[in-house]
Amino acid sequence: MSATKNVLDIADLRVTFATDAGDMTAVRDVSLSVAPGEVVAIVGESGSGKTVTAKTILGLLPDTAVSRGAVLLGANNVIELSGQKLRAVRGTDVAMVFQEPSTALNPVYTVGWQIAEGLRAHGKYTKKQARAKAIEILGKVGIPDPKSRVDYYPHQFSGGQKQRVVIAMALVLEPGLIVADEPTTALDVTVQAEILDLLRRVRDEFGTAILLITHNMGVVADLADRVVVMYQGDVVEEASAVELFARPQNPYTQKLLASVPRLGSGAARAQARADDRAAPLAEPVVVAKDLVIEYPGRLGLSGFRAVNGVSFSISPGEVLGLVGESGSGKTTIGRAIGGLTKITGGSLEVLGHEMLGIRERTFKPVRSDIGFVFQDPASSFNPLLTIAQAVAEPLVVHKRAGDAAAARKRVDELLEAVQLPKNFGDRFPHELSGGQRQRASLARSLALEPSLLIADEPTSALDVSVQARVLELFAELQKEFGFAALFISHDLAVVDMLADRIAVLYHGELVEEGPGSQVLGAPQHPYTQRLLASLPVPDPAEQAHRREALRVLKAAD
Repeated sequence: MSATKNVLDIADLRVTFATDAGDMTAVRDVSLSVAPGEVVAIVGESGSGKTVTAKTILGLLPDTAVSRGAVLLGANNVIELSGQKLRAVRGTDVAMVFQEPSTALNPVYTVGWQIAEGLRAHGKYTKKQARAKAIEILGKVGIPDPKSRVDYYPHQFSGGQKQRVVIAMALVLEPGLIVADEPTTALDVTVQAEILDLLRRVRDEFGTAILLITHNMGVVADLADRVVVMYQGDVVEEASAVELFARPQNPYTQKLLASVPRLGSGAARAQARADDRAAPLAEPVVVAKDLVIEYPGRLGLSGFRAVNGVSFSISPGEVLGLVGESGSGKTTIGRAIGGLTKITGGSLEVLGHEMLGIRERTFKPVRSDIGFVFQDPASSFNPLLTIAQAVAEPLVVHKRAGDAAAARKRVDELLEAVQLPKNFGDRFPHELSGGQRQRASLARSLALEPSLLIADEPTSALDVSVQARVLELFAELQKEFGFAALFISHDLAVVDMLADRIAVLYHGELVEEGPGSQVLGAPQHPYTQRLLASLPVPDPAEQAHRREALRVLKAAD
């Protein structure tokens, strides 16, 4: 492929899916190109057609899809290829990095075997040569001790390391183009920063072009050279990253950028709430003193201490933001407050009840005063129940209503409170979008009018514009109902929008706590500083400075 020729050219691509209700057009006359060594980001909400466009490049669309136009990889039009010719293109000309590495990797094979699988499919490599190549590529993507870890299984790697393995699989045959579909969505901000650095190094060292599919505008600002904005199957804007973030032209692009949560956005709200609190705060609804939660060991192994000596409190009507990476103990603390995980040391008082040694029979009546909003509403809803039945379930379980039909009036009020039409109660969870399901999850959590709400990563899987609406709704409901809340997240900008105070966890210990202006404006602990520097912001120039600041912080460790 010559230096002047594009790695990818898409011309007038149109993709239609056959459904029971008739043909549905997912992509309309899309045209774009990617040059060698260039990073092009396709952004847009769920349903905009970005992933369908990406899958067309590798010929991964289902049989119900009909594609028209041209998708040129070198001399090949992928749309016209099938069978053996299509398999020859995958891996050598184009490879894909999928959103969820846990599902992309086969759990019964070692990662070395899975990397070598591509080599065996596309060339005559001996077993020894394929293993050597797998070890080499694992080292290049930053897996420590690749000679021994080449024989590890996927479950023996962390989330960030699994994503590195998937990138290694994509790179092993040195394709001209890598399609990365939401490669950092499920990762903590510090791990996300490492993966973005790796993708940048892949571009620079291998000369690989990258087509990045994402809804995270901070990631786009950090990595992309050019941005293509899609909306309902159409390309509505295309520009360089610097130009797009500085001067977005299309109203949809402007709305998308305006929806991105930014650090410092919660300062005005926090001040307004502080001004409202002229009277002294009542007794806290949650008080933790030197809290210890330890999981017992098995097969002769020692136990694991997930939470170590943590102290904090939550007052009535207050929102405490709990932030930290995966494994820091955030969710464990949330479960302990809800009586779902036993505490092993210290003290945890919830709504006047000491949780150390408490019996389920004693705590069960208290649980009706605690609401939960889970990270993934799709898996937290019973797929066999309608939304109305699911929202009514707490009322029925706690004997506030005889059955779902008797609770329907209250359910309709709750759906209206979370800005969902009443008739959505007759739909099943799969018939709602992600944002609508999360609103229904909020309605269910408020059914018993709790005085304490535990929200565990409630917006992490949502598009930025949907996330913005859900966060606004959460703030409105919190003001209207006056419940106290523990808001768990790894996104500092999201927490800043909602929380009165922020507590930072690191390896089970509370390393910093205070108002958002203090914790985010002048962080004292090195971990908080690193967490802040790792958060990508939707401004390419500022993000370049933050990337350098993060490099300095890492070098100082």
